[in-house]
Amino acid sequence: MKRFDFTFNVELSTYSVQYMLGEIKKFLRDDGMIKVSRDVKELGIKIKELERIYLVKTGESLDINRISKILEMPKETIVYAKEASKTVESINEKVGDEGSELIDMLASKDDEQSKIVDRIAVFDLIEKLDFREKEIIKLRYFKDKTQTQVAKILGISQVHVSRIEKKILNDFKDKLIV
Repeated sequence: MKRFDFTFNVELSTYSVQYMLGEIKKFLRDDGMIKVSRDVKELGIKIKELERIYLVKTGESLDINRISKILEMPKETIVYAKEASKTVESINEKVGDEGSELIDMLASKDDEQSKIVDRIAVFDLIEKLDFREKEIIKLRYFKDKTQTQVAKILGISQVHVSRIEKKILNDFKDKLIV
């Protein structure tokens, strides 16, 4: 009502329908999850349309270099507009045949990185051990030997192996949990 001018001798509905359509388009265009300028969005739409037309005419898809030449714009601008026009994906989106969610895949990658970091830290601590301590850890945890088997290999008692192993593990725990 604020912008409606009664002097034009038209019905309010004539004005309001166009105004509402404009507001709806503006909402759909500007109120996405990630804010992107109108120019970039319009360029993204233009690129999609150009790609669609080219595909229908030639049966081939356009690469960035060709789009850049056709629109006479830098390749970087084209890539930026194409990336900005992509839809935002939810981390709860179903992926794969099993119906697992994207967050599950991301979490497993984080877990893998965490495991790698932990392994590096443990191997670094092992490197700092003396020869006998290294042998005990290697035989116990990498060769799956019992304390009795380790004791026979090293020529010491099983109780001594147990004490050394316990001391090493406590030191590791103190150094790893900061």
